[in-house]
Amino acid sequence: MESLQKENINDKIFEIRGLKVMLDSDLANLYQVETKRINEAVKNNGDKFPSDFIFELTKDEFEILRSKFSTSNYGGRRYSPKVFTEQGVYMLATILKSKIATDVTINIMRTFTKMREFTLHYKDISSRLNDIEKTMKTDQQQTNYNTHKIDEAFELLNQILRDTKDIDKNLIGFRPI
Repeated sequence: MESLQKENINDKIFEIRGLKVMLDSDLANLYQVETKRINEAVKNNGDKFPSDFIFELTKDEFEILRSKFSTSNYGGRRYSPKVFTEQGVYMLATILKSKIATDVTINIMRTFTKMREFTLHYKDISSRLNDIEKTMKTDQQQTNYNTHKIDEAFELLNQILRDTKDIDKNLIGFRPI
């Protein structure tokens, strides 16, 4: 059950407004309660949920999110869904007092932590790739500069060779064969 929950949790974390969030309905499903119970708990404890813990999706955001699913199980709602940031999920766990809520929250926190670790690792790899790209561009510019200089040198040599053809063949010294 724990590994299935972790897989389910991964699929239920979205990035909206640059934040990793979970839908109220997904949390309700994981906590095995109705979505309205989640929203009632938030409403009854509003002081625990500042805007950086929970926010309501705009219609456009909700449509974009729905378009990611081939079949939507989020339809038929009167209100736009609310989404919880990692801190919001944790705060929700403090007001939902059940064994299921505790177990699910532990798995959600572990999933967020793994995602954060992956993101940091990805950023490190991305940074290293950017450094390699910059080095390659610098090397390419240097190579282009060197190639240009070599081309100039050969052009000068060719010009010298062309000019020496016109020189009197009776002169002593170097001449092209």
